[in-house]
Amino acid sequence: MVPFAGFEMPVQYTGIVDEHHAVRNACGIFDVSHMGELELRGEHAAAVVDYLITNDASKLVDGQALYTCACNERGTILDDLIVYRAAHDHWLIVCNASNHDKMAAVFERAAENHCIFEDRTLETSLVAVQGPKVFDILALAGGDAARLLSLKPFHFRDAVVANVRCTVARTGYTGEDGVEIFCAWKDAPALWDQLLYLGAPLGMKPAGLGARDTLRLEARLSLYGNDIDETTNPIEAGLGWVVKMDKPMFVGKAALEKVKAAPVPRKLVGFEMAGRGIARHGYALRDLEGNPVGVCTSGSPGPSVGKNIGLGYLPSAMTPIGTKFLVDCRGKNIQAEVVKMPFYIRKK
Repeated sequence: MVPFAGFEMPVQYTGIVDEHHAVRNACGIFDVSHMGELELRGEHAAAVVDYLITNDASKLVDGQALYTCACNERGTILDDLIVYRAAHDHWLIVCNASNHDKMAAVFERAAENHCIFEDRTLETSLVAVQGPKVFDILALAGGDAARLLSLKPFHFRDAVVANVRCTVARTGYTGEDGVEIFCAWKDAPALWDQLLYLGAPLGMKPAGLGARDTLRLEARLSLYGNDIDETTNPIEAGLGWVVKMDKPMFVGKAALEKVKAAPVPRKLVGFEMAGRGIARHGYALRDLEGNPVGVCTSGSPGPSVGKNIGLGYLPSAMTPIGTKFLVDCRGKNIQAEVVKMPFYIRKK
């Protein structure tokens, strides 16, 4: 257990690799109740949400969600979010725990005199169930299992799971199929215990922060504070697809128009280590002559791909697939190669 954004969080239960493979081959259950939940209600709630994010919330229908960034006026990333439209006048924003205070202030300030803002974080738990056997386990939990199977990716609905009233979203952070279940804080222990009891015979295991990190890295899902932060913009981070420049107005649009109009100096790439060594966050990236050219933002062994992998920023000229460079692993330069991302794609 380690302190994490004001919570005590598990790094591992049975071991990072064991939990990683459980998610890839069967199912894993994660307590992600540390995530922030911000609610906006009212006639103008949709407009407030759309103004604060780079993606286009106006295209959502009731029961649909989307992934997005929220930027500052400089066009750099305040946080990456999932936005849920329950109704035109009812929205839920899930933000990263480390950015909760910052993002709560941003949404509360924008909502003032326009709509009702409420921070639901400390009354809402979030349990993620991820892996190919997720719907087999939900079927054992009774309630609305059949209706949940028909959920499309990035859609959600209210349901009863293991006798707990909740909201189930077909979203996740592992690269596997799965759901994230919102419930009242007081109901979370019973929900967790029942799902784990039902899922254990099918191979479900509890998973901690360590496996969450290796799973998301293999799937090339950004981690705020590592791969993206307020020094990076969505274009260089490979998140240009969540920036909808045809929207009439959003925070950071003017700055991002300038970014898109000019050559991008650096880009976030995925790489594999060619030599023996593990890249870690903060390690310097060097050209083959040994000159510093970038930085590793995330790195670890990839249990499913069988290679040591990483993400990092390199000058745009060095980002084509196949480019070789060096990673400074605590004073020892180890060769690496830019590869196509994601590192891992699940079988449909």
